[in-house]
Amino acid sequence: MMSNRAVLVMLAAALGMGAPHPAAAGDTDPEALVNALNAVFGANPGKRAAHTHGFCVKGAFVPSDEAGKLSKAPHLSGKGPWPVVARFSMGGGNPEAPNTQKDNTRGIALHIDLGQGNQTDMVLISAPVFVAKTPAKFLELLQTVASKDKDRIGAFFKANPESTLQKSWLNARRVPASYATTSYFGVHTFTLTNAAGAKQIIKWKLIPKAGEVGLSDDEAKTKDPDFYRPELVERLARGPAEFDLTAILGQPGDARDDPTAFWPEDRTSVVMGTLTIAALEDDTVCDSNMFDPTNVSDGIEGPANDGIFQIRSPAYAVSFSRRNQ
Repeated sequence: MMSNRAVLVMLAAALGMGAPHPAAAGDTDPEALVNALNAVFGANPGKRAAHTHGFCVKGAFVPSDEAGKLSKAPHLSGKGPWPVVARFSMGGGNPEAPNTQKDNTRGIALHIDLGQGNQTDMVLISAPVFVAKTPAKFLELLQTVASKDKDRIGAFFKANPESTLQKSWLNARRVPASYATTSYFGVHTFTLTNAAGAKQIIKWKLIPKAGEVGLSDDEAKTKDPDFYRPELVERLARGPAEFDLTAILGQPGDARDDPTAFWPEDRTSVVMGTLTIAALEDDTVCDSNMFDPTNVSDGIEGPANDGIFQIRSPAYAVSFSRRNQ
């Protein structure tokens, strides 16, 4: 079900009110973050401040038999299928971000319909880490990049090497050939609770059943800058795109409050279910709401001390309010 906090944030956005400050985010102002994104990428009326370039799709989620052993959340412990509205997107706030850009993340955001007006959300990107540890560092990063001062930018990354990890990870890999053939990661640590009360920390990962397929740099140069949408339309005409939703199992000592921290690649994973993307959806369906990763159902708990996680909802509410004015 939608959390009380998510309901309050949505109401604040609808009324044009300032979004509430999350305690874990310190003194960083969500509105300042949106302003900083606009300073880097430009303000684009009627559009999101981040992950601006994207489109809406629809499908369904069916949980695996193993999912209910880890979580009592209805979409994981119930039978399904659960209707899904999703949005594929490019990272950043450029409404024309080229699909051929290697060092930019691809994203997928999900609304999973739980029935009776309730839903739960997920937000994942094509890299296992975020670009900043805290909201204050993210704001500083954006303001530094917006300055276009090369010396200042260089000094920031030298002082904050964790902010270089995402770009390095992306540049070491090929440009994804399709939204349907890239893996997507949750950068935050969640706690799952099953019906018996047992808890397990995890990170989410979506893995394409068609396999990861990439383009060489030369192949990417031959592609139209906006080729992902027509590619997906052609792909879905042949059949749905499917992903395994996996839970990467955490271990004692894993950082729960640092979205720039890598987990070892050899960690055990559990397949929690299958996400099927069947068709494109009208973009207004995705634009009429927020994809809020803090909107979790009973049996899933977000990280209490991760400031980036906590500030997402109020920052999204600021962006949502502005694009609907």
